[in-house]
Amino acid sequence: MTVNFNGVIRIMGILLIVLGVCMIPSLLVAVIYSEDISIRCFSLTLIPCLGVGILMTRIFRPSLIKLKARDGFLIVSLSWIISSLIGAVPLTMSGAIPSYVDSFFEVCSGFSTTGSTILSDVESLPKSMLFWRSFTHWLGGMGIIVFAMAFMPSIGVSGQLIASAETPGPTLDKVSPKFSDTARSLYLVYIFFTMLETILLTAGGMSLYDALIQTFGTVGTGGFSNYGNSIAHFTSPYIQWVIIIFMVMCGVNFNLYFTLAKHGPMAMLKDPELRFYLFIIGIAGALITLNLLISGGYASISKGVRDSFFQVTSIITTTGYATADYELWPTFSKMVLFLLMLIGACSSSTGGGVKVIRILISFKLIRRGVSLKLHPNRVTSLTLNGREVPQDIASNIANFVFLYILVIFTGTLIVSFNGYDIITTLSAVVTCVGNVGPGFQKVGPVENFGFFSDFSKLVLSFLMIAGRLELFTFFMLFSPRYWNSNRA
Repeated sequence: MTVNFNGVIRIMGILLIVLGVCMIPSLLVAVIYSEDISIRCFSLTLIPCLGVGILMTRIFRPSLIKLKARDGFLIVSLSWIISSLIGAVPLTMSGAIPSYVDSFFEVCSGFSTTGSTILSDVESLPKSMLFWRSFTHWLGGMGIIVFAMAFMPSIGVSGQLIASAETPGPTLDKVSPKFSDTARSLYLVYIFFTMLETILLTAGGMSLYDALIQTFGTVGTGGFSNYGNSIAHFTSPYIQWVIIIFMVMCGVNFNLYFTLAKHGPMAMLKDPELRFYLFIIGIAGALITLNLLISGGYASISKGVRDSFFQVTSIITTTGYATADYELWPTFSKMVLFLLMLIGACSSSTGGGVKVIRILISFKLIRRGVSLKLHPNRVTSLTLNGREVPQDIASNIANFVFLYILVIFTGTLIVSFNGYDIITTLSAVVTCVGNVGPGFQKVGPVENFGFFSDFSKLVLSFLMIAGRLELFTFFMLFSPRYWNSNRA
């Protein structure tokens, strides 16, 4: 079974068309603010994208050979790499970020919805470049390829296979039997959240431009802001609570919103992953609030509660926004945040991390292991919400958790050649693999990744993409078995 390169190249052509079209809003922003250099740079990038993309789709017609699972893995991985390579061009060409490696890191961070940055003076960038930087969050949150499949259904390929390879995205077989209808429905929910948050933020006093930038970072759970101090720039409690609520909403399994529409909130709340997700947010927020108040870090209880729950929500959803410098918080509070970086959001959300459902099933596996030690002859099945979890799923989850830990330690070992302290190095890798954004010490919420070497930036960039694709989709391309047509 060989890779269907005709089909793969055709999809890459469609991707180029989508990228070109998606740069048009940023071009319009450049026109509105009379940024001549940005106008030229976006034009010189999007026109070739459209031209080459159209040419590729004309030359490589829909193949009679259907796409297989291995084609989907290659397509999805290439999509994120190519999108980042092209998306970095306007930033470098305009001089906003002169180094192409730095631009590549920034755009990888955007499309993967990580939110880590190399910029020390964000506010000095042209408004159109900041808009493009944040818009990559919105595109990457639900998935560029899913976007193409949703609004370009007649492309002669199996969209379901491609989407299933992009595992962090919504589980597209639960909403509608027709893939394009399902993808379109999910994007309509995504667009609705985007419009609603933008309206609520403008109602709180934000300009439309600022509201769009913060909304892109929230619904895509990315975290890029156009201000150096992130959401702390907006001192309004109303604005901060709106962003908290939308971060929580976008960290939820998107398929549950269809359950909500059809069967009401009680049916939605029966989902064990959602209940565990809300439980973690509640407990973590309460623990950090108590720790901050007891340590005397906050005189105001309301601000302590707001900052605690904002940071908890921001980290567990892997958004990465900040309203406070949590590097100044007590060690216990920082340890809670570090654990949340590893946990991540719900499955089929726009968030990253290990995912709440895997953590929940891992706890059940541990409990079953203890039970079998005490009662070796007992037949104990693994259940979730009254249903038995198949053994292959439990095994896949255990394999994923092991690979996740292995990637973190291997990445930390490689990046450690830069010679920085272990907390900085480890948290930089954890936050990139988990698509979180800020880490600790030199990569804390008020710092940036600009001090790393170009080699480390490239390593961290590819770790962001690997984390966005939940590791297996990306790393299997390095396996000889994948490229050997004589082996399944």
